Amino acid sequence: MFLVTGGAGFIGSNVVAALNDAGRSDVAVCDLLGQDGKWRNLAKRQLADVVPPAELGDWLKGRRLTAVIHLGAISETTATDGDLVIETNFRLSMRLLDWCTANATPFIYASSAATYGDGEQGFDDDASVEALRRLRPMNLYGWSKNLFDLAVAERAAKGAPLPPQWAGLKFFNVFGPNEYHKGPMMSVLARRFDDIKAGRVVQLFKSHREGIADGDQRRDFIYVDDVVRVTMWLIATPRVSGLFNVGTGKARSFKDLIVSAYGALGLEPNIQYVDMPEQIRGSYQYFTQSVVDRLGGAGYNGGFTRLEDAVGAYVKGFLDRADRYR
Repeated sequence: MFLVTGGAGFIGSNVVAALNDAGRSDVAVCDLLGQDGKWRNLAKRQLADVVPPAELGDWLKGRRLTAVIHLGAISETTATDGDLVIETNFRLSMRLLDWCTANATPFIYASSAATYGDGEQGFDDDASVEALRRLRPMNLYGWSKNLFDLAVAERAAKGAPLPPQWAGLKFFNVFGPNEYHKGPMMSVLARRFDDIKAGRVVQLFKSHREGIADGDQRRDFIYVDDVVRVTMWLIATPRVSGLFNVGTGKARSFKDLIVSAYGALGLEPNIQYVDMPEQIRGSYQYFTQSVVDRLGGAGYNGGFTRLEDAVGAYVKGFLDRADRYR
């Protein structure tokens, strides 16, 4: 049996779909469904169990699992409850790491590009304790993720016991189907699609840096199908352990993202640039771009979907349909 924590969430539900498509119905999801329609992310799936996080410790007792894919977290970059974030993102992760170590179970977990902070230290997925200590995340979420990366890295450096396979995935700007429950944390494409389709103006931020054009703030946008492909490759390649960036390695602008959506619909872009709120100007990232050499060096050769193709697949296959769910 596979356990996917956060399996009703965005990336988690896409991983569950891939496991089902690979013929695995023995998939248990650990998540809270709540009342915001998140269950729809799993409505087309076959599951062995749905486990509330508070019951996970008891549920694991005496079990044998094929792998734990740990994607559950408080992922809002605006989260402010430090105790809750540490309990959810760090302490629960430590308990799962210990369980997988004791039970010789592969452990694949979500880290985040938020660990890199403002990017001043670069975006190299160096898993050494020294390199991770130099990172300065800009928010509570990123700090909690880096704290766990450090704990794993220190065990690895000391030769302490670890699961037979462990892999931390530093996801960059992931977008794609089943992100709709995330509200303001959805990709800008998902948030603005109805405006694009209806012909309403789409607002993007002006640039407040010399030499950078309005709308040319850049991110490493990666389609969720590519993220899932990396995850499934790791499941099938148990010899590979480590901390890996999961991005395309190519930064693209927010303007590129939105113009691609207009193009997928055969429409002319209708974009307006507005001032960035003063309270975020000092901390706003103008550029993120992953370094993916280590993933390639570990043997991954699945490639990454070009932005225009990814946006076209998302728009035509999901956003522009009555049923937007995978």
